Amino acid sequence: MSSDTLKENFFQINCAGRTLDLSKGPVIMGILNTTPDSFYDGGAFQKKVCKVDLDRAFDHALAMIHAGASIIDIGGESSRPGAEIISEAEEIERTVPLITLLRQKTDVIISIDTYKANVAEKALQAGAHLVNDISGFTFDHHLPAICRKYQAAVILMHTLVKPESMDWSTGIDSGKEDIIANVSSFLSNSIARAKAHSINDIIIDPGFGFGKSVKESFRLLNNLGSLLALGRPILAGVSRKSFLGHAITKSGHKTPPPSERLPATIAAGTIALYNGASILRVHDVEAAMQSLRVVEELLKTE
Repeated sequence: MSSDTLKENFFQINCAGRTLDLSKGPVIMGILNTTPDSFYDGGAFQKKVCKVDLDRAFDHALAMIHAGASIIDIGGESSRPGAEIISEAEEIERTVPLITLLRQKTDVIISIDTYKANVAEKALQAGAHLVNDISGFTFDHHLPAICRKYQAAVILMHTLVKPESMDWSTGIDSGKEDIIANVSSFLSNSIARAKAHSINDIIIDPGFGFGKSVKESFRLLNNLGSLLALGRPILAGVSRKSFLGHAITKSGHKTPPPSERLPATIAAGTIALYNGASILRVHDVEAAMQSLRVVEELLKTE
């Protein structure tokens, strides 16, 4: 894919008064989960159950910003398969103090990873700029109005089931359904839903691993550029996910845990960038920045 083709699909996104400039090329979103049960970093930023270690979480956010992250994505409820739904009050307690501190101490763009309207509103009031909704505006029908009220940009992801009902990305791939067409149709409807609420600052996410088989996730990765036809910038969230773990599993061995999936993540992220992603959502910002720079240099040669 040529650099000219990619540039046609980069945008300047208004995020509650802040501009996310994608016109010059891709950017990195750093993941900061203040949860006890996220699949990779669950509990890393908690003093005890349900109590966020604010200082440690803030220091990690600063480290990601220093490494090159343009966006920090803060999540208070795990979206891993089988995760339990927590109360809105608990999710707010896990996220809003950190958002408040980041807004006071940095100028980074802050994303709240939630599909709940009340959580999003508290986060936006605290200073978040962007709402990352794994449901593509399908789980909470009050969320679009909240995003519009605060002029927040939105990330709309493809998934068909809530995390507590979801399987790990090992499902049977019958080949009878076209995952590319299904994701494209779903996201097209999500975009239309957003525009119906006068929301135009939209990023799309195909939802790697969310209710998808390993083969389907790789098919999405290989054909990511086809989603550029929807006319919105693409976020790719492949960091340390299970479909990568299955790809690198040696015959007769157990699937490597998330802690051993960084090289596979770098490979997948590089492919995603080359195939048209304008945002990489990652746990490892410094490594992702290297992927980004390699793709930038590669595109300069075309």
